[in-house]
Amino acid sequence: MVILPSIEVYMGCTDAEESVDSLMLICCGILGMLKTVWFRIYARNLTNNYNSARNDYLIVEDAKQRAIMRKHAFTGRTLCCFMLCFSYFSCIIYALIPLFGDDKNKQINVTHENVLLQYTVPSRCALEYLNVPTSMYRTLCLIEAVSLILTSTTNHGNDSMFINITLHVCGQVEILKAKFIEFDVTSPRVYERLITLIKRHCYLIRMARKLADTISFVLLIQLFIISIQLCITGFQFILALKVNDPVMAGKSVMVQSTFLSQLTLYSFIGDYLKTQMEEIGLCIYQNAWYNLPAKITRNLIFIIMRTESPVTLHAGTLFVVNLSSYMSILKASISYLSVLRVMVET
Repeated sequence: MVILPSIEVYMGCTDAEESVDSLMLICCGILGMLKTVWFRIYARNLTNNYNSARNDYLIVEDAKQRAIMRKHAFTGRTLCCFMLCFSYFSCIIYALIPLFGDDKNKQINVTHENVLLQYTVPSRCALEYLNVPTSMYRTLCLIEAVSLILTSTTNHGNDSMFINITLHVCGQVEILKAKFIEFDVTSPRVYERLITLIKRHCYLIRMARKLADTISFVLLIQLFIISIQLCITGFQFILALKVNDPVMAGKSVMVQSTFLSQLTLYSFIGDYLKTQMEEIGLCIYQNAWYNLPAKITRNLIFIIMRTESPVTLHAGTLFVVNLSSYMSILKASISYLSVLRVMVET
């Protein structure tokens, strides 16, 4: 997915539309490889979180807590299934365009008996350079379609793995919030029970920080690529509407929707994790803390202060990934596209 479009662009065999497709596929391939390699490098952080999740399911006994865990697991499965299904649908449509396209996409030079074919992945010149027979056209299109689906699985599969375990941590934070609210200040051994909750809070902070460190560099590269691709495919969509090309417009919409779904999910998860961590302080304040001994009350102040700087998903060291940054990226992309639309119309 990276090599063939790169050779095609290097040999100068692509027009503007194929160049955009090649750039998009190269970026998707790079992202898939980066996520696979990076998650392998930080495998210990992920395995620690998954071992913690397994232990949480084994030791949970309260029905309300199990319901919270199942709710977050169901939310993760729903989001990831939607993202994967939409991505697979886009890949199938993208793969069928060369096979069932119009005859104008296939130019035949009878004199030289050369057939210029449109492949699923821009690779005509690369395959000709490798002396691949044109009689295998449909077979090669099928192989490239499978590789397109595998590339999508690599990207969204890694996203699904990370999003699900992050949602589990958010579920554990919600359970901790309920424990702080329901903390009985009149029962014996108040100090020991509070220390247990504080240790659980510290443990969840460590687990969330491991996840944030794992995804930091990947998010930086992904947001950079998504921002560029949104502008490029958006401009392609404007041109497609200008020349009344429904195929190009449909491809642009599918590519934009796929990238936006990734950006939306990561922004939602980052914002949800940040909100859950911040609300622990509010849950402590909602308890009858004024009936606690002064020594314990001083400890509660430190917990509330800690929630003022919650663990967040961040792209490198540049900015936090949440709904606010998501809106900033969308505003910048729409402003850029508005300027380009005015230039095209004039």
